[in-house]
Amino acid sequence: MSALSALSALSALSALSALVLAAAALAGCGSGDSAGSTSPRPAAVRLPPRHAGFDYQIGGAYPPPAGVRIVSRDRADSPAPGLYNICYVNAFQAQPQELSSWPADLLLRDAHGAVVVDEDWDEALLDLRTPARRERVARRVNGWIDTCADKGFDAVEPDNYDSYTRSRRLLTAADASAFMRLLTRHAHARHLAVGQKNTAELAGQRARDGLDFAVAEECGQYDECGVYAQAFDDRVVDVEYTDSGLRRALDRWGARLSIVRRDRDVSTPDSPDYVREDH
Repeated sequence: MSALSALSALSALSALSALVLAAAALAGCGSGDSAGSTSPRPAAVRLPPRHAGFDYQIGGAYPPPAGVRIVSRDRADSPAPGLYNICYVNAFQAQPQELSSWPADLLLRDAHGAVVVDEDWDEALLDLRTPARRERVARRVNGWIDTCADKGFDAVEPDNYDSYTRSRRLLTAADASAFMRLLTRHAHARHLAVGQKNTAELAGQRARDGLDFAVAEECGQYDECGVYAQAFDDRVVDVEYTDSGLRRALDRWGARLSIVRRDRDVSTPDSPDYVREDH
């Protein structure tokens, strides 16, 4: 090989090495459990339609009413054929019936060792204070997300993102965001969109946390619909639990967002407590 040929080969090898190193660096961006990481959404993720008929069925699945195009159901149920389906997962708190299956050290405890409980729903908060604990909780929740994907859901709704506000200051917004990024990265890898559940105060960082649309409860009642509408470009599904909340939501946002009124127990039509109204 001539000196010129050897020099050309060496230059080509150096350029190839630089490209490999650059690709590896890019692949590393957004990985880990750091505050600055992002969760890019792959092209295969399907977003919910704007201003579409919506039904909130997390208390039990039933045939969607006429005009419904988006439905949210519990992970234990199956998607509604032909609709946009959101899979409900209680990601930040332990369901009462599942409490005993959680490792004791993953339940958030106060200085006296007592489990911190969301008293409205009798749900223990999960301990997300360290990267190691977040990873362990995420392994279980991401298994549920896999079930949602395997069943054919289009998106996932990780509930209780705002549990840090009920943690007696033991958890922070940064803890919640770091944990959410573990979930969104996994969900996106399974081609599921991710809905931000409530937590209007964190809507401004939805891109960093990898959130694609919003699932709001009573944004009409509490005058928060505009926050979600701006952050998520009107890709917002809202469930109201009172007549006044429904009226406020419809009066201001009825032409832009997906809005429904349900009873607080989100019961099925065979229950005497069932309520559903969208106009």
